[in-house]
Amino acid sequence: MMSTKRDYYEILGVPKGAGADEVKAAYRKLVMQHHPDRVPHEQKKEAEEKFKEISEAYAVLSDPQKKKLYDQYGHAGIDARYTTEDIFKGADFSSFFGEGGFGSIFESLFGETDGDIFAGGGGRRRYRRTGEDIQLQLEISLEEASAGIERDVAYYRYDNCSRCGGSGAEPGSSKVKCSTCRGSGAVRSGVGFISFSQTCPNCAGEGQVIKNRCKKCSGEGRVRNKKILKVTIPKGVDTGSVLRLKSEGSFAGSGRGDLYIYIKGRLHPAFVREGGNIRCRTKIGVAQAILGTEIEVATLEGKVKMKVPAGTQPNTVFRLKDKGIYDLHSKHMGDELVEVEIEVPTKISSKERKLIEEWIRVRKENI
Repeated sequence: MMSTKRDYYEILGVPKGAGADEVKAAYRKLVMQHHPDRVPHEQKKEAEEKFKEISEAYAVLSDPQKKKLYDQYGHAGIDARYTTEDIFKGADFSSFFGEGGFGSIFESLFGETDGDIFAGGGGRRRYRRTGEDIQLQLEISLEEASAGIERDVAYYRYDNCSRCGGSGAEPGSSKVKCSTCRGSGAVRSGVGFISFSQTCPNCAGEGQVIKNRCKKCSGEGRVRNKKILKVTIPKGVDTGSVLRLKSEGSFAGSGRGDLYIYIKGRLHPAFVREGGNIRCRTKIGVAQAILGTEIEVATLEGKVKMKVPAGTQPNTVFRLKDKGIYDLHSKHMGDELVEVEIEVPTKISSKERKLIEEWIRVRKENI
């Protein structure tokens, strides 16, 4: 299904592939125009929707990783990987919103999280630390794409530390209040009456620091392990297909990220894939094309017989119904398209030449 969302570049009014500075400047201009607190009451609802739209576009295009995914796959790449909360996670709005009340608009429009995006109003800024997503590429053959397979996939991910239980502290040791932010999880900076909050660099927004770090994980609360996972690849996948395995990524304080498997189709020596259809070429002789014949044709499930009618012309394409690949979009089997190439002999015997000349005289053709 095609996304109904507008293009992020179009929303911000910048060209495709625009750089970070251009994106930031465009967002700064638009947000001052469409902030709900700056429009008449009767236009507030419309402004709120516009504000959400431009803020989402900025959150994606200002993040190099999200921008790269969007440039490659469009909205499908973002929607498959990120929730609304994830889209805004990590986006830097601090240069646009400080203590002037702008930050609270996100809380009302997008809902509360563990501490709002800007920590406005002097409140404690808290971030839920979630595990990272992991991306892998898996190459499969055309036969595997046609039938669907199970494949063992090996990768490394972070798991909860068994010694400290994820706390990062040595057993029996406790956390103490962060001296940098005094337990608030945020520090303020700015010039004059313009100031904004940002995550405390000492405690990463936790408000507490570890006194004695766990010896096994060095205070990380997690360790890197090799994981072997049996993955079911459904029939019909193609290059560009993405499989999302929920909660199979790395672990962090509030849970696991996801595992994303990007499918790459391996080139086949005989077939070319065209969506759900596959295409191949086969050769027949001149006499077979003139008189008609029955030949054996290779398919992904083995050889089958195919009738070639009399008078077949060069490059005629025959269709073998349901001999292609399952199409994930139409939910139907594709066909095999067989293009016939007529092979003309490069050498003939004197007897063959006489017979052909006689045939030409019968047909009254000129040579």
